[in-house]
Amino acid sequence: MDYYNKVIESVHVRFLKGNNFKIEKPVTVTNYVESENSLILLHHGTLKFGEDQELVNEGEVLFLPKGQKTQITFGTGTKKNEQDIEQFLDNKRKFFQSLSIKEIKTTEEDCISHIQFESKVFDVVNFFNSLDIPPFIIRFNDRVATLVEDIIKELEVSNVGKERSLKAQTEVLVIELLRHILKNRLFTEELSTNSTYFKDPRLIDLFNFIKANIGGDLSNKVLAKVANVSEDYVGQYFKMLTGINPQDYIEYQRMEAAVVLLRTSKKSIRDIGKEVGYKDTAYFCRRFKMMYGVPAGKMRRRDSLINVQ
Repeated sequence: MDYYNKVIESVHVRFLKGNNFKIEKPVTVTNYVESENSLILLHHGTLKFGEDQELVNEGEVLFLPKGQKTQITFGTGTKKNEQDIEQFLDNKRKFFQSLSIKEIKTTEEDCISHIQFESKVFDVVNFFNSLDIPPFIIRFNDRVATLVEDIIKELEVSNVGKERSLKAQTEVLVIELLRHILKNRLFTEELSTNSTYFKDPRLIDLFNFIKANIGGDLSNKVLAKVANVSEDYVGQYFKMLTGINPQDYIEYQRMEAAVVLLRTSKKSIRDIGKEVGYKDTAYFCRRFKMMYGVPAGKMRRRDSLINVQ
């Protein structure tokens, strides 16, 4: 259990979006998939998922890990449209209508709350996706259902500290979700098989060192000393446990740090490049554009326009 406590400390949780929907027309999506970890709380009506079309009861929550495909039926009725995910997304307004949490309390029509969140270990490994956990129903857990509803309520009002509150509540939600999995001994085989890299303290030391020294020397020679393995082996070791080359991971972290500086400081592109570990400004600019599709300066100007009130 101790290593899960360490993992939770290393998981970066971010609330992405949420909404309530009334199901206007029943629909079955044959290959439904979410781009991020998602929770669907069924308030009223019918929700089924999987090949066997397992029924979600009212007040229960369906968890859909990022990238896990399943079949889902939304809504009550004998005549259901059957669509693939692309058709469904193109025609979503025909099936779903947005409504407030107050409106949900006064209607008996089919309706759901839906939230999406990100949960990454050291900002790169999607926690639930990496465990290969399939979609499942969270039964007999009012705590998770209440948290989903509280997040939606917070989303619908304009209170001081709204963003901070959403982040805090989403972090608690992820903890409760993991507790539910462990308490009910769900997916024990997946957890034991796919959580290997969470148990290795040397990898955690590497992640922490990279984060603390993002602008410094992060060559394989340096990483090998931190992990106490040979220089020839450190790259293979890192990729074996995470699925990504260490230098690719480092570049991703450096670029993410650069994006934060572009958005929050007035430092020059040259100074930002140096701060995140690039001595050659031209090379930094080329790599930045290759990763994000736009020049660093253009991203800064675009964000400035977006932030204008």
